[in-house]
Amino acid sequence: MQTIAATRASGGLSVEAALDGGGYPAGVAISKERMAGLPLERHATYGAWNCTLHPSRVPSPADAGPASDPRGAAQRRQAILTKPAGPRLTGMTAAQPEQLAAAPAAPAAAQAARARQRYSRQRGGRTRRATGNIRARPLFDDAARLLLTLLCQRQACSMNVLAGLLEVTATCIGGLVKETREILEDHGHDPGAAPIRFTTPDALLAFADSDRRPARTTVIDRLSRPALTGLTRPRLHDLTTRLAARQSGHAERRTYQRRGGPRQPGTRGGVFHQKVSNSERVLLALLYHRRLCTLDVLAGALGDVSRTAVGNVIRETLPLLQHEDRIPGPAPARYRTAAGLLAAGMTSDTATS
Repeated sequence: MQTIAATRASGGLSVEAALDGGGYPAGVAISKERMAGLPLERHATYGAWNCTLHPSRVPSPADAGPASDPRGAAQRRQAILTKPAGPRLTGMTAAQPEQLAAAPAAPAAAQAARARQRYSRQRGGRTRRATGNIRARPLFDDAARLLLTLLCQRQACSMNVLAGLLEVTATCIGGLVKETREILEDHGHDPGAAPIRFTTPDALLAFADSDRRPARTTVIDRLSRPALTGLTRPRLHDLTTRLAARQSGHAERRTYQRRGGPRQPGTRGGVFHQKVSNSERVLLALLYHRRLCTLDVLAGALGDVSRTAVGNVIRETLPLLQHEDRIPGPAPARYRTAAGLLAAGMTSDTATS
């Protein structure tokens, strides 16, 4: 502070320095929409740094909101986070993430321990308290970190979409997702995949504010009917569960072959968008195994997946399915259109074999 306050410019400019002992959350950002709405005039010389901010109108008490009040911004983020917290996107009820975070020896405790370990590694030693007792407050609590991680892992949206929605940096979202994802994996939690993906914050909010059901969910529900699969829903679920570990092993093996070796230490193991989830892969392979329809019909039923993608999925999953016992054989009927296949899936839940 003394060094900063001693600064003098040749034109007579002097600097005053004072220590602010408050704690402020790290990672806050301003959305592009709010920044574009500012009455900002950039100068001809170095306009990226030199600019004039014009008052658009006389400020009123109503202006005290997220832009000016840190507590208001935190409340706004908390209100937004309650909207996508439901089974449609997270695969959990709104209360389950909080219960998981609060459970004894659950992700919350492990998360805190890993955070302390990471900070110690970054510092290169034990904690040293600076004069003024300045410390950063976390932007998100444990339940919010779990929710954001589930949205990313289930591929409901990208980290950039969440960053724009909550007005924080993408680095902030990426760090907490990486940390929490590793802990969930240690606890053996498989989040699955969301039936819909959003590319903009507005689209995610519009869906969260509605009671719409994703179209993919309706399609998969119809294709899972026993009239098509030949299995009751509990048996189909058991089959999907048994094959999940082998599917993960095959996926890791393919990734290993593409890399040409093991992952290098310190490299990022990200979450990449997958158009067809593991459970959907088993279902598609089962329908194709029963000769119910062609690849084109299956692709047409899903709507947003190409014939090539469906073919790759079935080629990878069919060998796993053929090693299972008591898999239903060919179906008595064959469907030549996606509409006919989905119409057949509207029958009652009665197994045909």
